Amino acid sequence: MAPAATDSIPVAVDGGAATASLKPNIGVYTNPKHDLWINEAEPTAESVQAGRDLKPGEVTIAVRSTGICGSDVHFWRHGCIGPMIVEGDHILGHESAGDIIAVHPSVSHLKVGDRVAVEPNVICNACEPCLTGRYNGCEKVEFLSTPPFSGLLRRYVNHPAVWCHKIGSMSYENGSMLEPLSVALAGIQRAKMQLGDPVLICGAGPIGLITLLCCAAAGACPLVITDISESRLAFAKELCPRAITHKIERGSAEDTAKAIVASFGGVEPALTMECTGVESSIAAAIWATKFGGKVFIVGVGKNEISIPFMRASVREVDIQLQYRYCNTWPRAIRLVESGVIDLSKLVTHRFPLEDALKAFETSSDPNSGAIKVQIQNFD
Repeated sequence: MAPAATDSIPVAVDGGAATASLKPNIGVYTNPKHDLWINEAEPTAESVQAGRDLKPGEVTIAVRSTGICGSDVHFWRHGCIGPMIVEGDHILGHESAGDIIAVHPSVSHLKVGDRVAVEPNVICNACEPCLTGRYNGCEKVEFLSTPPFSGLLRRYVNHPAVWCHKIGSMSYENGSMLEPLSVALAGIQRAKMQLGDPVLICGAGPIGLITLLCCAAAGACPLVITDISESRLAFAKELCPRAITHKIERGSAEDTAKAIVASFGGVEPALTMECTGVESSIAAAIWATKFGGKVFIVGVGKNEISIPFMRASVREVDIQLQYRYCNTWPRAIRLVESGVIDLSKLVTHRFPLEDALKAFETSSDPNSGAIKVQIQNFD
């Protein structure tokens, strides 16, 4: 259970006079038994006040909004994603934005009061992926919320300033949504989508829907999105009226692909953005994509899957995959600030941090109508 949060602790900011109050720090935990609970977390409010735990290059963030990702639910419900295994008490969350409330003297580009989105990784800056600018492949990356590294679903967190991106007057919700937007942007960039490409998007979950917005903004046409859920497809149509929605029915991958191509009006997709990671969806995507086209897999699935190898071979369908993102956050901020990408409709449910368990139950319930569930912490 969460500790009592009635006693506020005065905090000195930037080494100055006490100008704010801190509640006890709490976080949202899971464990190998698939429990979900709220408990005390680091850094303590007392250590933030005293500035004891800040390392050179770090800042303290009061986290205001955090989105629940499918991976958070997966770590809770299943205890692992591939080789990433929950082996102890583990704090979830990696889609967050908030305020800077303390700054180490070595940090000069951020100050107390700055609103920031948190890029949730810490890299080694020494391995080949880091040195060549593809730091999402860092061999020693600490990605927050991926075991064993604690996540951002806390009131306060210390983080390297270099991974805190200023968001100006952007809402905290939109700031937290920059993380899934970065996933979509990384996919679009690596897939090399071109203006006028017919594009298929498999899956109308949050990543699929944000990918839909990005593909629409980038000039894909026709643009088709699929899902097994009629309500999610209806949401996709409201989000992007020019998108063509297609409900996936039971059947073979080949028959599913024929129905998808028919929804394009007979045009085969040049690019398929596969956002589910589900074996049957990937197979149908390979069957549907045109000769010389590409199936770009964003979704996360099982350790091993079967694919229609010869169909991909004789059609020269390129299969490409993605792991997180790199160098996307400044681009994501510009897109949201300019209004090119509007993320505001994606948040369907909001809960205070103290009700995080209800938030997770809502996010994991297919009948809740949830798209993106946000956990908020406003004093």
